Amino acid sequence: MKYLIIAIRPYQWIKNFFIYLPLLFGQQFFNGIVLLKTTVVFILFSLAASTVYLINDIIDLESDRKHPVKRLRPLASGKITTLHAKIIAFILGGVAVLFSFVLDIRIGFIIAAYLLLNFIYMMVLKNAFIIDVFCIGAFYYLRIQAGSVTSNVTLSNWIILCTLLLALFIGFNKRRYDLAVASKSKIVYSKYTKYFIDRIISIISASIVMSYALYTMDQQIINRFGTQHIIYTIPFVYYGIFRYLYLVDKRGFGGDPTLALLKDWKMQLNLLLWIVVCIAIIYLKV
Repeated sequence: MKYLIIAIRPYQWIKNFFIYLPLLFGQQFFNGIVLLKTTVVFILFSLAASTVYLINDIIDLESDRKHPVKRLRPLASGKITTLHAKIIAFILGGVAVLFSFVLDIRIGFIIAAYLLLNFIYMMVLKNAFIIDVFCIGAFYYLRIQAGSVTSNVTLSNWIILCTLLLALFIGFNKRRYDLAVASKSKIVYSKYTKYFIDRIISIISASIVMSYALYTMDQQIINRFGTQHIIYTIPFVYYGIFRYLYLVDKRGFGGDPTLALLKDWKMQLNLLLWIVVCIAIIYLKV
């Protein structure tokens, strides 16, 4: 049971907190009914994500056994069998899809699309140069779309763009890490180079901060929130990007971006302060 829990990677569920973004910026964060429904969707999405992790480990079993880090995963190290992984994946995926359709047919289609796209990604698109990273952006888009549907909030195009850019930022940093640890991935060796990835990361980093800055200065956003002070959240975005780049470059967190947040208290504090300031400005009109 211990290794099965490790295999479904519950710590990775932190990525699904993107589902709550529409609530925060849609001024529904303190709506109890909407918050509860969104939390249920968060749980269902987390089960779907764990299904993907298990299927991915099954497909990549042989290559994971040769990887310096992934060889320690429960399936690759032999702590659990392929049969166990298949059974748990079937149960988790079935529960996620079934209950999501019961909750809201739109959420059901989103989670089903998430599972289907991940399967296509693992089988085909994972080896498609650049497109492989764009798929990561699509996964994050489905998360915020699930939150948007659940809370009945139409997100600003700026926030959608920032989310997609952030996903690309994380994805290319992961490719940089793969290159650094001499991953056996054919794509990493044959297409990506450190110089190319660094240039892409520089472009995306600038795009993220500029898109977010333009969002805070958009007149429609100012009118919606009734304040111009949302601009004061920009420094936290800058710091988060710069700090993550430091953690990738100096501490090797690029292979698993979730660890950058879970193991670095400065990233945690920065995220907390960003949320607090957003709430103070959007809800309290500070």
